[in-house]
Amino acid sequence: MLDFAIFAVTFVIILVGAVLYLYPSSRRVSGIPGLNPTDEKDGNLQDIVNRGSLHEFLVSLHQEFGPVASFWFGGRPVVSLGSVQQLRQHINPNHTTDSFETMLKSLLGYQSGMGGGATEGILRKKVYENAINSTLKNNLPLVLKLVEELVGKWNSFPEDQHIPLCAHLLGLAMKTVTQMALGESFRDNAEVISFRKNHDAIWSEIGKGYLDGSLEKSTSRKGHYEKALSEMESGLLSLARERKAQRKQTVFVDALLQSSLTERQIMEDCMVFTLAGCAITANLCIWALRFLSTSEEVQDKLYQELEEVLGSDPISLDKIPQLRYCQQVLNETVRTAKLTPVAARLQEVEGKVDQHVIPKETLVIYALGVVLQDSETWSTPYRFDPDRFEEESVRKSFCLLGFSGNQTCPELRFAYTVATVLLSTLVRQLKLHQLKGQVMEVRSELVSTPKDETWITVSRRS
Repeated sequence: MLDFAIFAVTFVIILVGAVLYLYPSSRRVSGIPGLNPTDEKDGNLQDIVNRGSLHEFLVSLHQEFGPVASFWFGGRPVVSLGSVQQLRQHINPNHTTDSFETMLKSLLGYQSGMGGGATEGILRKKVYENAINSTLKNNLPLVLKLVEELVGKWNSFPEDQHIPLCAHLLGLAMKTVTQMALGESFRDNAEVISFRKNHDAIWSEIGKGYLDGSLEKSTSRKGHYEKALSEMESGLLSLARERKAQRKQTVFVDALLQSSLTERQIMEDCMVFTLAGCAITANLCIWALRFLSTSEEVQDKLYQELEEVLGSDPISLDKIPQLRYCQQVLNETVRTAKLTPVAARLQEVEGKVDQHVIPKETLVIYALGVVLQDSETWSTPYRFDPDRFEEESVRKSFCLLGFSGNQTCPELRFAYTVATVLLSTLVRQLKLHQLKGQVMEVRSELVSTPKDETWITVSRRS
């Protein structure tokens, strides 16, 4: 009888274990509240697709389960953090890595470090950031020249002409990033057009086709993506070898060549900077001008600051920190547009947020788009109001999220500089006006982008 009881108990334990494994609805992520996988293979991917984007999915997830919530990418458990308080607990112990870069490199299949652990990762990050800083220092006149060409073009338009922000500012970002990252050969428009073709093919699939599994299900799309990635990688490798032979020291790739990085690592870092740099710079400028066009008061306040700090002089790197209101305008642009709505880190060691234990090697999502419009952190969160950044508590929250201060994503820091040059040139010459009846819809992927072209008109300052 005892033997039968032992057998019965053992059988029940095995059966329960089988049920937990075979039926997704029985599984949880370490007791953290959240969704069970709706499909054994895909996890909650279909739920994300049904919501339209990962950001919209995270909004609903945190509304239902609170600031710490879990879901599944395929068979992998994921924890999402959706409030400033919870992010503070997680970011502080992990400040040595950049969450946006980590996510982008993971999607591209690249390693974040130099192959030898955390210390090498920190060193590589330092090389990358120093390369961007030196590039800006050496090439600000180039940024100013490209911006002045664009503003001059707009100045020549009739005042009722509709200007397509997305087309013009993506073009500005492409020219700026390619020339500053890869050198003078990209002054040739044909080189920029060829780069853009591959850039668009890669960027359109990152964070979208991978996320919903649609890339794997389409042979033609996957082939197009892999061809574009291969062409971009081989082009960057060839360019790095040419620059090394020429021993030039003026642009981003040259700074990387002075380091101990391998050819492969230099190519990867050039890929990350050009991909992310173009997307973030273009969309920061697009959203900034779009929001400015809705407020004559903000434009006038910015104009007054530019006149006081710069007078009739062109902007310089040493003057940028003095443009405090301009910084507030860009901060509020990032916040209102949810410019980078999602970032991620891999939990390298077991961690804890509130009472929740996050196991080692869990993917941790930073639901930045949720946090940036959380009414408990920001008053009237959907309103564009640069004056909110006059409050120290607001600046501290923004800094914690990695959008300002020492933890700023280096691509975003680069974009802030380009956007500041653009605003300092444009606002002193022109006034921006929105088109009545134009509805702005957002495509929230790795970088929030207007779903359709957005238009403005301009008039000359008297």
